Amino acid sequence: MTIPVAILAGGLAKRLKKNTLNKAKALIDIAGKPFISRQLSYLSNQNIKDIVICTAHLGNQIKDYVGDGSRFNLKVSYSDDGDKLLGTGGSIKKASQILGENFFILYGDSFLPINFSLVEKAYFYQKKPALMTVFKNNGFWDKSNAYFENKSVLYNKKNPQKNMNYIDYGLNVVRSSIFYNFPSNKTFDLSDVFEDLSKKSLLAGLEIYERFYEIGSINGLNDTIDFFKKLENK
Repeated sequence: MTIPVAILAGGLAKRLKKNTLNKAKALIDIAGKPFISRQLSYLSNQNIKDIVICTAHLGNQIKDYVGDGSRFNLKVSYSDDGDKLLGTGGSIKKASQILGENFFILYGDSFLPINFSLVEKAYFYQKKPALMTVFKNNGFWDKSNAYFENKSVLYNKKNPQKNMNYIDYGLNVVRSSIFYNFPSNKTFDLSDVFEDLSKKSLLAGLEIYERFYEIGSINGLNDTIDFFKKLENK
């Protein structure tokens, strides 16, 4: 793999309540291992080498656990929001200074059983400044927020249209230049960036057929624990 992965791991995890009062969401136990351990091991097994973890809330806990990433056969760096939460967009813009020209964006509460190299190839083949992986959701796992056709995505997280039956799968590949028009050290959401790109027909898409797993909600957390228990009992 040639490009690094940015992991967004600075959220407050409000939906998990007591599970994350004093613990970073990325460190929640998933069938005997912290979630981020499972995430990083999976990335390492896909020959990814460079990771930048975007931290904020309880970020020092993540740094203390992961360290430089060497035990995962990874090189891990950190980009911290500082005193003010920058939102998913602001965090990535700040981290882009050390990520380089092209990079993956992965949510810190997502486990995605897909081939990252195929996603990277699709991104470079389609030659647009960003690619979003999408899953045909039909409103099942969460509110659908994307329309996908002819390898392009029309995306609106805040006000999705009725014909949107796909959902942002949780892995994106971007060019750092997409953040140039957004202010530095300001709070903004990644969805604002992708919505703006999609309106200009600049957001490529790749359909994924394997369901995603997440620990951002109680139901998602339970599903993810069950997934790993079944995986390890095979």
